[in-house]
Amino acid sequence: MPLLIHAVLWWLLGLYLGGSGEPLRASLPLAVLVCLVAIAAGNMAGTSAASTQTPVRVAPWLLVAGVLAGHGARRERDRCADALHATLQRGDAVWAVFDEPSAPPTEPGAARRSVVRGAVRGAVRGAVSRGTASERARWGRCHVPLTVRWPRTAPSAGEALALRAVSLRTDRGLRLDHPEPTGARGPRDPWRAWRAHIAAVIDGHFGTRAPLVRALLIADQHGIAPDVRERYADAGLVHLLSVSGMHVAIIAGALLTLGSAARIPRRHMEPIAMALVILYVLLLGWPAPAVRSAVMLVVTTLSAKLQRPVHDWSALALGAAVPTVDPLVVHDLGWQLSVSGMAALVAARALKRDWRSTAHYRSQHGAVPVSRWRRVTHGLATARGIGGWMVSEGLTGLVAIVVTAPIIAWTFGRLSLVAPVANLVAGPIVGLLQPALFLALLWALVVPAPLAGWLPDATQPFMAALDRVAETAAAIPGAVMTVAPTLSTAVGTGLAAACVVRATAELHPRRRGRGHGRRWLVGAALACVGTLWWPLLAHALRRAPHGARFELHVLDVGQGDAVAMRTPRGRWILVDGGPRWQGGDAGRRTVVPYLRRHGGEAALFVMSHAHDDHVGGAASVMHALGVPRWWEPAFVATGPGYRAALETVRETGATWERVRPGRRWEMDGVTLTVLAPDSAWTVRQHNANETSVVLRVDYGRHRVLLTGDAEGDEEAWLLQHYPPEELAADVLKVGHHGSRTSTTPRFLDAVRPALGIASVGAGNRYGHPAPETLQSFLERHTPLLRTDREGTIIVRSDGRTLEVDSGGDRWIVSRPARVR
Repeated sequence: MPLLIHAVLWWLLGLYLGGSGEPLRASLPLAVLVCLVAIAAGNMAGTSAASTQTPVRVAPWLLVAGVLAGHGARRERDRCADALHATLQRGDAVWAVFDEPSAPPTEPGAARRSVVRGAVRGAVRGAVSRGTASERARWGRCHVPLTVRWPRTAPSAGEALALRAVSLRTDRGLRLDHPEPTGARGPRDPWRAWRAHIAAVIDGHFGTRAPLVRALLIADQHGIAPDVRERYADAGLVHLLSVSGMHVAIIAGALLTLGSAARIPRRHMEPIAMALVILYVLLLGWPAPAVRSAVMLVVTTLSAKLQRPVHDWSALALGAAVPTVDPLVVHDLGWQLSVSGMAALVAARALKRDWRSTAHYRSQHGAVPVSRWRRVTHGLATARGIGGWMVSEGLTGLVAIVVTAPIIAWTFGRLSLVAPVANLVAGPIVGLLQPALFLALLWALVVPAPLAGWLPDATQPFMAALDRVAETAAAIPGAVMTVAPTLSTAVGTGLAAACVVRATAELHPRRRGRGHGRRWLVGAALACVGTLWWPLLAHALRRAPHGARFELHVLDVGQGDAVAMRTPRGRWILVDGGPRWQGGDAGRRTVVPYLRRHGGEAALFVMSHAHDDHVGGAASVMHALGVPRWWEPAFVATGPGYRAALETVRETGATWERVRPGRRWEMDGVTLTVLAPDSAWTVRQHNANETSVVLRVDYGRHRVLLTGDAEGDEEAWLLQHYPPEELAADVLKVGHHGSRTSTTPRFLDAVRPALGIASVGAGNRYGHPAPETLQSFLERHTPLLRTDREGTIIVRSDGRTLEVDSGGDRWIVSRPARVR
């Protein structure tokens, strides 16, 4: 079926290009990969010169059709989202159907423990609900993904409500803050309620590892703590946290194995296994990766039954195409990883098959390898038993990592160098864990309460082993290579992946073009080297890589402050280091690992004031990162964090400077201007909060205002000494964690921010942010993001467009309207 393979791949490429909001920048990585996979697929399937003429004629039409379909689906979704957003801005209500409530990133599982059989028991602080917003459109109903930040109690899963709220238009759909139900209710969605019941059973029987089990069984990743997700990404195991084709295939294999153990004939067990897999996929809500795997399973099973063999690439083409009933599914990360991972698996099979046939061919003809390298490769190719399995799985993992590298690098900005080894160790564990979890869930759903926890408890050693593999692999020095997620990175890794797939079509023992395969592998190696070294070269030339932006990272350090600003050339400006506690501090635990993971040198540290919730982690940051400059207001304080920071400044030889109003500093196009405090003001103060350094950060058209813990008196001083245009900013990091003594109405009216950010700890005893501060932002139709609910908040600017990445949502900053 060469024509089918080519048709599907060109159709998918057209969908991706047509549905992309940024055609060149966002589409090129996968486009390069898909194009080369299409070429390799045709060669692997044995496409002859005569048969290639038909795909060449059909490809342009399929590409155009895909572009039109993807563009139409994107426009329709955007139109629906804009219409719903406008409805909320007018003060009207929209219908929302909810999934189960999710906890904030800082409190994984907190909101889920109260979900039982689709109902919420008691109050949930800061719950997050995901669902679908809808309204009557010209052609029926339009549906848009929805995220709602509930102040306390969230609705039960499957419940339909009419809501008014502050609306933000995000890349996923809509985000609603301060929701107000109108009282109108629609029919409950029983499917979502049943899925919530399954989630509640998982939460009740798997304890602290319930979020991971949810991800593995029902494709729900919202409760996974950020540090756990980062650990699995560093280990190269992040694909295990979503229900993919591998999980479905493992469950199908386990069902067949159980049928064989029960002496059920295979011809009877295969239809049963297929039916159960399809039912399982439906229970999951038919996510695209699981649908892809189920389609491949059904196709290969039926082809074997009908004795009509189907090539692996043809089965993959069908499995990848069926989920495109929703054309925008090609932009889903899970679908991309699923399809590219399966393409890597097919390519690895071809590589292993050709490698082994080469060794067998030489053995049959008495050809003895002469060089040491050929003797080693011959031995690896002919290895049996555990050694042969390790070689086979290691090769498969290596090809999979290389082929999926463009997507991983583009999405996560990193490449895991230990991924092949980590997957080699984790593979057998997941092979046992996945069917065990599936059976444990069925057991917990069916068996009465006293015995229901027996099988879930029995799976805990496997979960602990998987977690230990991820933790160990991520902790290896040099395990992760941080890459700049720019166009050059995407192109380089895409070319490398495409070259590897293309090489598998040439490495055949009886093919005269065998040398071409080696040249493709050399090309892949050169592309990887260029990708990894380009950011360093750009830095050495003092040039910003194309597409680089200014970034503001408000780190989630609990009840304290730590802000990291990244310049377009990847250098960091730090403001505060978070709190300290008995035996540790946020600088060592959070700030230093975060900056090292993202890469780049730290050029300046600004201490806003001398309280331990701001300067407690500064000594660890200064010592670990070797920051060469230190700014502070020079207010005399005796706190342990401040003393430790000053000692570290002296030991490291950093340049100490007392800031004054009007001090300006520019680096890589980012300008810092000190607005306060001056020395005369500082010497009169008795409260360190009122001596906070107030920084204005300018980049392109955008401005950020950082106020430390400045309270009402210092804000009044700023209003007295600066006109409103000097204080106006797009982003305001609110003073004193949003307390009632800061962010006064007059000051907020002068700044006129489009976005406010409060760094607060979950459940803090101070009640931050204060209701008065929340009300002030609410009255001005301005969103206020909080680290206790969102986790780390990132604001990016290219000088023209301001983009926010918060709590899994991403949007362009605008001024949302408050309902009447």
